[in-house]
Parts: sequence; structure tokens; C-alpha cells
Amino acid sequence: MRTWRAAVVALGSATDEALYGGKAANLAIAVRAGLPVPPGLALSWPFVDAIAEGAADAHEALHAAVDRLLGGSQAPGWPLAVRSSAPGEDSARASFAGQHLSCLNVDAPEALTEAVQAVRESARAPAALAYRHRLGLVGPPCIAVVVQALVAADCAGVLFTRDPLDGSEAVVVEASWGLGESVVEGLVVPDRYRIDGRGRVLERVAGMKDIAVRPAPFGGTSQVAVPPERVRTLCLDDTQLTELRELASRCVLAFGGPQDLEWALADGHLHLLQRRPLTVATG
Repeated sequence: MRTWRAAVVALGSATDEALYGGKAANLAIAVRAGLPVPPGLALSWPFVDAIAEGAADAHEALHAAVDRLLGGSQAPGWPLAVRSSAPGEDSARASFAGQHLSCLNVDAPEALTEAVQAVRESARAPAALAYRHRLGLVGPPCIAVVVQALVAADCAGVLFTRDPLDGSEAVVVEASWGLGESVVEGLVVPDRYRIDGRGRVLERVAGMKDIAVRPAPFGGTSQVAVPPERVRTLCLDDTQLTELRELASRCVLAFGGPQDLEWALADGHLHLLQRRPLTVATG
């Protein structure tokens, strides 16, 4: 069996952005800071290339690593979330938001291989290549991959440690029912909250959350109708908002500067899914 340089590592060890990409490197810092990141692995971009090329030994190494992460292929850690992690991704210069594919609710080894290949190929789509060109990035994209246990969220969304519209020092939270894709993909009008530096909730605005993205029974996700009585019911209570504000403060301490976070709440537990620097308005 071939040996790839640092092919697959636990997420907390993925500190080399050149090998594991920006998303993995950010999450590695978060793991080391004790933040509530779902367990996961980082696949280096040469290893992802080997997967895409159909190398049988790379496939075996991937499945063995995931089995170790989850305690066996039938362990309750399945299903998985599979996301891109390119060098420079989730950075102050380039977020790549919406450019690369994420595969959620990956529920079997064969589906995992397909998901890794699909994420890699999404970076070669015309829109993603055009984005790279606008940034002045030359050469073929090097796509690493993050594999994590999927958080089957009761509600989820995004958090900004400053108001992204005016740059004011207020934590802004947007939330909706189910997985956070309903918020980041603009499928709903999410609830919106603003919290000041003392923890006081300045604003609560109920959104129009008529769709929830949920894990589908046989892999992938589906959009399901939200019961009418919950469409305009606020997702978050004061205790949960306090938890989110504390998470924001811990991220500022770990990374410095304004933060753009993706989070999920499941069974009463808060999870940090992604983190990137926030570019705020300057007036």
C-alpha cells in the first residue's frame, strides 16, 4: 500500500493549511481551544486526488480511518458531513462560500467515497473556476476534505460577532429549524437576534421559516414543511442565546478579530460547525 504524506489526520491535527485547507485549519484551532466541534477527520489534498483517481488502497485507508473515528462502521457516529477545505478557503481574502459542494447525511462507506469525489469535482465547476480566476488563483485547485459526524440539528444557523451590515459591536444571530442549510442557502427568512456587549438581547425578529432541511431516510437531505404553528415561532430562548454569545466570545479569544460562525443545536447541545473571519462594513 502506498503511503501519502499525512494523508488522513484527526481534525485537531490538521494545522497545515497547505495540505488540509483553510476550513480544516480553522477547525483544528477550534478543537485545540476546546470549542464544541463535532469529531472529524481531515483528508489532505493529495489523498483526495488519489481517491478521485480510483486508487483502491486510498479507499481502504479512508474507510479504515473513518471506522477508527466512529468506533466501527456500524457505530452511532454515522451519518457524516463531508465538506471542502481548499487552501485559502474560509480566510479573510476568500471564503469560497457557495462555490464548493457539501454532502450531508452520508450514511455508508460507498457513499463516502462518492461524496469525497463529488466535493473535489465541484471545485472544477465553471462558477468555482471563475471565482478562483477573479481572486488571481492560478493552476488546478487543490481540494482537501473535512469529514465529520453529522449534527442532526433541531435548529441551526449563523452568528456574526459584529453586525455585518454596519460593523457595530453587537452579536447577530440568524436561526431556523433543522439543518443550517436553510439559512446559508437562503431557503427561508430566518429569525434574527441582536445582542449587546453586556448580553442584553436588543432585538428579536421572528422569520418566515416554512421549510426545514432534514436528513433523509436513505442518505442526503430533504426539504420538509414546517408545521404552521412553528413557522413564526422563535427558535431560540434566552438560555440558548447566552450559550451562543459565550461561544462567540471564546472564538474571538481563540482566533482574534470579528468572527463568522456556523452553529447547530441538537438535543440541548451547541456545536460549532464552521468558522471564518468576518469582513464587516466600513460605512
